Amino acid sequence: MPQITHHEPGSFSWAELATSDPKSAKAFYGSLFGWTAVDNSMGPGPDDVYTRLQLDGDDVAALYRMLPEQAAGGVSPNWLTYVTVWNADATARRARELGGSVVADPFDVMSYGRMAILQDPGGAMLALWQPGTHIGARRVNEPGALSWCELATRDADASSRFYTGLFDWELKRSGEPYVEILRGSTPIGGMYVIGPEAPDVAPNWMVYFQTQDCDATAAKARSASGEVLVGPKDIAGVGRFAVLQDPQGAAFSVVTLAG
Repeated sequence: MPQITHHEPGSFSWAELATSDPKSAKAFYGSLFGWTAVDNSMGPGPDDVYTRLQLDGDDVAALYRMLPEQAAGGVSPNWLTYVTVWNADATARRARELGGSVVADPFDVMSYGRMAILQDPGGAMLALWQPGTHIGARRVNEPGALSWCELATRDADASSRFYTGLFDWELKRSGEPYVEILRGSTPIGGMYVIGPEAPDVAPNWMVYFQTQDCDATAAKARSASGEVLVGPKDIAGVGRFAVLQDPQGAAFSVVTLAG
């Protein structure tokens, strides 16, 4: 697919991994998706590195070593999804008005853009991105790239009010109990309610990366010391997916589209 040059506000535009072992994570994801890693120094320390993950030379995601305060606070390795906005400050203020919280107030990331980190009323985290020189992912919706983001929530009504009030999203029920998230007429993500059989699962946003062969990718993840948490399973009319976990414990999903 051609390189992306612009993400419309309300679009999922970036995925970022906080990991306890960047070297291992780069090798693991490189083996799954063919990503190459470009390290960028962000400070004087040896761990002050931000790694851009690329597909055929184009940025598709990133990773960094978790901060000591994150680990000390009990935060596990995780993927964070970003949504592009016109104005990070205004959107952060609106999130507070809608009952969410701002975990990291809006701040500039050099000339790359301006961001904030939010927590929705149910506790799920996501980031806002007001682009400067960095638009986010240069490739989406193709093998090896971000293709879907999915909210697991315990209160669908509260989540629906929050996100439709925050972004230009519409919601469409596409069979119980799944709800599609649309930007305009384009489906960009989904939402479902965490069932009582999973009392320990915290509300979260899951990132999906497209792959040419879901089963082969799941098998490769297992052979590279990752885990297969769900599937691979068919989604009627969509394709086949699996929920995986990298060796450090970060969960993500892969999907192969039908046809």
